[in-house]
Amino acid sequence: MVVRLLMDKVRDLRDKFPVLSLTGPRQSGKTTLLREMYADLPYVSLEDPDNRRDAELDPRGFLARFPDGAVIDEAQHVPDIFSYIQGIVDTSDVHFALSGSQNFLLLERISQSLAGRVAILRLLPFSLAEAAQSGRTFNDWEEAAFTGGFPRIFHRGIAPTDFYPAYVSTYIEKDVRSMRDIGSLSTFLTFLRLCAGRTGQLVNMQSLASDAGISPNTAKDWLSLLEASYVIHYLRPHHQNFNKRLVKSPKLYFCDTGLAC
Repeated sequence: MVVRLLMDKVRDLRDKFPVLSLTGPRQSGKTTLLREMYADLPYVSLEDPDNRRDAELDPRGFLARFPDGAVIDEAQHVPDIFSYIQGIVDTSDVHFALSGSQNFLLLERISQSLAGRVAILRLLPFSLAEAAQSGRTFNDWEEAAFTGGFPRIFHRGIAPTDFYPAYVSTYIEKDVRSMRDIGSLSTFLTFLRLCAGRTGQLVNMQSLASDAGISPNTAKDWLSLLEASYVIHYLRPHHQNFNKRLVKSPKLYFCDTGLAC
């Protein structure tokens, strides 16, 4: 396994918080990292229909199966479980690690029940140093930008032109539809491509909305959705005047540049 830069932080915070939540884009390696670092705790995924049904029907009984804690993947699928975890960690010396691919929903559940009890970390795709550990080097920055850093590309030798179209389809089907009623999926995909074409540019909401054929408010909402799911991020301007840093337009970047393909 590639040693991820975040591992030291996970070790440190595991001893300081009763719950640790790992967020990040789909396929960034969250499950692999947690299963490696929490080998002493059982792993359960609520993506599995049987596990999900057990957790929904009897959350207390389901969690009782893990007296020392557990790694619970796709935890956002069973919202009630967070309140039960709160009760357990408030009265017992146990530890739970939570992760999920639908980051917006996961963080929403956490903020409702586990505020102050949970350390929240974010795992992004491979950095250049991590990619080098996997045995992959790049000839120049353009090749690195085109390839991106998703671990599966390196481990399976998948061409970026094969990986990213499938990734985008999965993201739209599983994440976007579960978080927003966006109407036309084709319009949203066009909007995503227009964002890719503006990588590194100042965000112009009016221009982006006009080109996509949507309202500025819809464009703002969709950008928030992309940011919450770690598809894009904003680079804020630097000014000596702190207020200007907050109000001036940021630049838009993709969290993994290969998504701009």
